Amino acid sequence: MTPTIKKAARAKPARATPTRAKPSRSATKRGPEAIVRALQDIEAAGGDGTIDFGGRSLHVSSLDKIFFPDDGLTKGDVMRYYAHVSPLLLPVIADRPMVLKRYPDGIAGSSFFQQNAGAHVPDGVRTAAVATAGGERAERIVGGDLLTLLYTVQIGTIAVHTWQARLDSHDFADSTTIDLDPGDDVPFSEVVAIAKRIKIILDKNELHAAIKTSGSSGLHIALPLPPKTAFEDAARIAETIAQRVVEENPDRATIERSIRARPAGSIYIDAQQNAEGKSVVAAYSVRERAGATVSAPLDWRELRPTLRIESFTIRSMPARLRKVGDLWGPAMKRRNTQRAIRSVLG
Repeated sequence: MTPTIKKAARAKPARATPTRAKPSRSATKRGPEAIVRALQDIEAAGGDGTIDFGGRSLHVSSLDKIFFPDDGLTKGDVMRYYAHVSPLLLPVIADRPMVLKRYPDGIAGSSFFQQNAGAHVPDGVRTAAVATAGGERAERIVGGDLLTLLYTVQIGTIAVHTWQARLDSHDFADSTTIDLDPGDDVPFSEVVAIAKRIKIILDKNELHAAIKTSGSSGLHIALPLPPKTAFEDAARIAETIAQRVVEENPDRATIERSIRARPAGSIYIDAQQNAEGKSVVAAYSVRERAGATVSAPLDWRELRPTLRIESFTIRSMPARLRKVGDLWGPAMKRRNTQRAIRSVLG
């Protein structure tokens, strides 16, 4: 069951409390470049070693294990990518419970989901006790620092999935996401066209959103929400926009959840991942697919028929970030207004 934080009485809102490491929004006392070099040295020396985070440490192993067979990319390559982009990624996932999908032997091997932090989490890894849907408290790994992020890769996690709420405001959604998920026979250029139609709907309603590749096959559109937006309203906003785009594009878009029942050649406008406790892939996350593609933030002006998912990988992203900088953080800090939200919900 997907974990959710138990809602508390309004007079005394419950809080999920960190239990292992003090929250930190900085990458590390040592710069990301130093961590990248340390990871390079460890992999070159056989793959096992300890990374010093300036007062804290993390043991890593098997950095030379192949995680992406077709591309020759190792666990160490994934760690170094995350260290490189950590100044942009860590603020995105700070104080958000994480849901892990582990690939201990890389994407060609078996995988499994992990919700709880586990019984043997190293010192320094951030965890928090949260209430699940069943009312029991459980330890979850929480994003926010580089040691914690690299630990998740150490145990085989490739993609970064987090809740759309932070620990200090866990009763409320801070964003809502629309996932454009094309069928296997749909060209990516048509996904781009639907995203541009959604942008028109947003503009008409004075709403703004950030957009990124999913890193898999589609696009993600995320609307930053006003403070204290209920999860029910967050879901309704995404569902309302999804319904409108389907009404305007019935031949190309659908909100039919059943894959078998979807019209051939259609794009599923998925607005169903916005309930309390649901997780979404984070901006700048690597995805578990050949090519080591990344969920890459975009400028809306980049939505052209020639746009390709495969252009954004752990190999190409460092150069892109030097060119365009952080497109996600500033866009998500610009929250939509209550007035704009109410105008959509009616």
